[in-house]
Amino acid sequence: MERWSGRVAVVTGASGGIGASIAAELTKKGLKVVGLARRSEKIEELSKKLGSEKGKLYAVKCDVSKEADVKEAFKWVKDNLGGVDILVNNAAVAYKNSIIDSSTDELKKMLDLNVLGLSMCTKEALQLMKEKGVDDGHIIHINSTAGHAPPGGIFTMYCATKHAVTALTEGLRRELVQQKSKIRVTSLSPGLVKTDMPPEEFLSNYPALNPEDIADALIYVLGVPPHVQIHELTVMPVGQPF
Repeated sequence: MERWSGRVAVVTGASGGIGASIAAELTKKGLKVVGLARRSEKIEELSKKLGSEKGKLYAVKCDVSKEADVKEAFKWVKDNLGGVDILVNNAAVAYKNSIIDSSTDELKKMLDLNVLGLSMCTKEALQLMKEKGVDDGHIIHINSTAGHAPPGGIFTMYCATKHAVTALTEGLRRELVQQKSKIRVTSLSPGLVKTDMPPEEFLSNYPALNPEDIADALIYVLGVPPHVQIHELTVMPVGQPF
């Protein structure tokens, strides 16, 4: 991880859960971390707690599902930090409804954030990497085991959006290969994690990971040699039955 010290990472959905844990761990490793979230005050609180660490955490208010917000956030990164070296696409939303029972608004929110928001952030980050001449950057999509398994009777659209993330990871990898770029892309797929996203009955009845476990996995992904690409990494709690 020493080669990343002093460089810039953008983490979406950094106000809590997995995103906050990732932002904190990258800050401890000496990076300049920009946390994007609608609740930017939560990131500011975390930044104060990390004040004595080697790196620094910046809070930028951003609704990743809105193109204007995304463009403005990455403009802030360029103007204030010169560019970006790592992007962690973590922001996501899930509704516990089948297709039959979901409202169109719920379906659209999942698509807008989980798929389009991720894609817009990826596009902006790659553009800044290109402008800065970064050829060893890293794009990490926080996917899900739901992105690799048949959807059940609930969370159908959420599963569909995460299957899209799986396809987007491979598609981007091939695009970068065609451009002879050394920028890497990784899909990091957690199983059940103790955050505010899963329903309480899931967390009460099934084993679950801690957000810090996913941050540790991400540090591993970033820490392998530059010629190694961890294309897909699945992290599940022992005993998860699905």
